[in-house]
Amino acid sequence: MKISDALLPEFDQEVKTTRKCLERIPEDKFTYKPHLKSFDMISLATHIATMLGWGTTTMQADSFDYAPEGGEPYVPPVVKTNADLLALFDKGAAEFRAALAAAENEAMMKPWSLLGGGKVMFTMPRAAVIRGMIFNHIVHHRGQLSVYLRMCDIPVPALYGPSADEAN
Repeated sequence: MKISDALLPEFDQEVKTTRKCLERIPEDKFTYKPHLKSFDMISLATHIATMLGWGTTTMQADSFDYAPEGGEPYVPPVVKTNADLLALFDKGAAEFRAALAAAENEAMMKPWSLLGGGKVMFTMPRAAVIRGMIFNHIVHHRGQLSVYLRMCDIPVPALYGPSADEAN
């Protein structure tokens, strides 16, 4: 069995539930933040949406430097509408899913590195990066986003079972 075949059902489930959270964000709440040190809602949502593109990058390259020496640092896109947010998310999901589905086991076990300013932050097998830095990272921030939704009295969707607002 291909490693990617074991990951795809999880990918599909997490994309589906994450999109349900993102689509509920009203544009009049984009600037909401629960604390001065917190992301505002649209920045958090954009961070979540762009992680799917990071998954594609992880599948297509052996490393990523978010602040390359002598180059431009990574800057997240600016999202102005919920439709733009969902389009970014959907595009990233389709591209990442295709790259993941095509991956052979050898590629999934190949070392991948995150760099900052040319310095290696970590190196681990690509499969571990996909699970830890992409899937788990999305779930972590989706949990934060669900709290933002609750604090703004926006119904929280059912994710792994019923929520207080939705049976399934």
